Amino acid sequence: MMGFLVIDDHPLFGEALGNAIRISHPDARIFEAASIRQALNILATERDIDLALLDLLLPDAVGFSGFLRLRDSHPKLPILILSSVVDKQTIREALALGAVGYLSKSTSVSELSDAIARILSGSVSAPKGYVAAGTTVQTEAALREKIKKLTPQQVRVLDLIRNGLQNREIAAELKLAESTVKAHVTEILRKLGLFSRNKAIIEIGRIAVASSLPKRKGRTGKALLTRVVGKPLPRAPALVGELRRRIPRRRPGPTDGLFAPL
Repeated sequence: MMGFLVIDDHPLFGEALGNAIRISHPDARIFEAASIRQALNILATERDIDLALLDLLLPDAVGFSGFLRLRDSHPKLPILILSSVVDKQTIREALALGAVGYLSKSTSVSELSDAIARILSGSVSAPKGYVAAGTTVQTEAALREKIKKLTPQQVRVLDLIRNGLQNREIAAELKLAESTVKAHVTEILRKLGLFSRNKAIIEIGRIAVASSLPKRKGRTGKALLTRVVGKPLPRAPALVGELRRRIPRRRPGPTDGLFAPL
């Protein structure tokens, strides 16, 4: 049974959020708070909250101060911001700070329900038409630098995403809780500046094309990601054989680092 925390000081909007959640999660446990203080009190006693839905305009919060208090005290809690303020700079800042999504309060119930489902699967959600800065012209070099910021475990998760595994399958492969995998996926997308796992697959595939690596039997993205990160990765049972393979170094070609934007 999923747990949700709605943090909003407008009862009618809080009720609408509850209805949106129940569309896809009829048996959801929904907690409501009208301030950051009330939210922290609930989180102190309820450990199974899967997603917090936060309004930035609260009696005891200014700007992102409420979000930062929640994030600092519960760093693993996914937080979706719902606000009447939808300028691109605010959205960009919220996602950079670690929000798993940012939606307008004018979003329809069905759209909100869809966004919640995407977030719970590990994607990031933003208003329609929003494009993160730099995502349209991300170079191979820039993507490689972002991948280097991933933890070894996040690189392993990213490789399994690239090979088409869903969160439940990744959890079984790496012997992790599915909620832990979801947290890893969210953090991976945030660090890479992407909004979906499909986009992550495309971007990692782009490195493979740009690198012009020779095709060999049994090669997977693991060796490629190891090369990008520049250090050995922790072992996973199904990938040990692949980790032992080495990609021969080659001289850079004249087209390295160039690609056509999507």
